[in-house]
Amino acid sequence: MKDILSDLNKAFESRVRLGIMAILMVNDFADFNTLKDMLEVSDGNLASHISALEKLEYLSVEKKFVGKKTNTIYAATDAGRKAFKDHLDALERLIRGS
Repeated sequence: MKDILSDLNKAFESRVRLGIMAILMVNDFADFNTLKDMLEVSDGNLASHISALEKLEYLSVEKKFVGKKTNTIYAATDAGRKAFKDHLDALERLIRGS
């Protein structure tokens, strides 16, 4: 059991970070407002969780302009996808009790 718990990734303990990665695992990318709306969080809350995932290099960030407004798009990196999959695998082992 201890081994299973140690396999869980602390980066995904937050429901917001878990949600961000879940969204990005099934979509090639998502913009800030889409993530905010889907997760029902404030700008500041989302920004802090995105920053944490970005520091771990689990997200890539692309900023561009749409008209005169900035549009920031996020995507899961290969490292982020692997870390999230490993986390889900550890959760499944925990649930199965093996």
